[in-house]
Amino acid sequence: MTARLPDTLPITRGCPYAPPDEHRRLQQEAPISRVTLPSGMTVWALTRHEDIRTMLTDPRFSSDRRNPNFPLLLEGQRLNTDFVPSLIGMDPPEHGPARREVVGEFTVKRMAALRPRIQEIVDEHIDAMLAGPRPTDLVKALSLPVPSLVICELLGVPYDDHDFFQARSSLLLSRTASPEERKRAVDELREYLGELILAKERVPADDLLSRRLAKSDDHEELKSLAFLLLVAGHETTANMISLGTMTFLERPEDIRTIHEDPSRTLPAVEELLRYFTIAEIATSRVAVDDTEIGGVPIRAGEGVVALSNTANRDPETFDRPDELDLERGARNHLAFGFGAHQCLGQNLARMELQIVFDTLFRRIPGLRPAVPLDTLPFKDDANVYGIHEFPVTW
Repeated sequence: MTARLPDTLPITRGCPYAPPDEHRRLQQEAPISRVTLPSGMTVWALTRHEDIRTMLTDPRFSSDRRNPNFPLLLEGQRLNTDFVPSLIGMDPPEHGPARREVVGEFTVKRMAALRPRIQEIVDEHIDAMLAGPRPTDLVKALSLPVPSLVICELLGVPYDDHDFFQARSSLLLSRTASPEERKRAVDELREYLGELILAKERVPADDLLSRRLAKSDDHEELKSLAFLLLVAGHETTANMISLGTMTFLERPEDIRTIHEDPSRTLPAVEELLRYFTIAEIATSRVAVDDTEIGGVPIRAGEGVVALSNTANRDPETFDRPDELDLERGARNHLAFGFGAHQCLGQNLARMELQIVFDTLFRRIPGLRPAVPLDTLPFKDDANVYGIHEFPVTW
């Protein structure tokens, strides 16, 4: 069965909490369908949890973004063939060794060692909120600076440059930016990271980039890794802080629950990740051999996009999928992807969210929205969902 979606895919959410009705219709009526992206490419869309997990573990589907048939959401996203792929664009046999080189930076043990510093960063920003004017924008005061500062310190990127890389990250994730604007953002950010890597080669420090330089002199590969971690390491977590805070403020009984028993915060974080699925099309692939998914034949050279927003609401996988149950604790959601390319920084993201929610509601028990929630400017213009501005007071 073929269904054509409007050329604004991902479609604007009618409700900030739920997938678009058109995506739900696909899951119900044609769960594996041919759709047309705004870039003009016609690809397969997968909507079911099981089908997406199957695709993401099948070596016949490639992550190589240099492949001319790799699905591009927007026009002008094609990388030059001389662009060294980052981890998310690698296939075996290159991907495994490259991931193992850096995965040690994100182990549970290493993240635990970072916890005191992350707690300090959160407390410092809440101190500034309490000392500043009311109302204040939660996005600027807490949601964005906390993960930005954490990833900067982890990588060794000067936080004083955050306005530069945040502006360019926003352009890269914008669905309204022109191809020329996106290309300029990529070029400027890669040039910045190249200069930073040269500086660290001269004067190493105790950070991820310096440690990688001690093992490899491949600057192009390191630029691609730094690019991926810097952009992905702050924008997604920032949006989840804002959306999670909004949700908790609508459900004061849940704030009381995690305040009385902090062990329940992490299960709540998992459910919020599933419920919002801020990266609606988290993963794309291109078939390199003839195969099939869910009984549907997919030919070599055909692109596939995974609608993880519907997969995380799949009634075949999740009981009461449209209900927000902060004690569900299901970690089989696809918010961090699945398989060999599962998000490298997921342990860091979970810890940041846990620390922020536990600390924010403990230190500012009277926190409340300063405007009606239905007037918040949601990021309907971005490839990662969130809130542009969230005025709060107490």
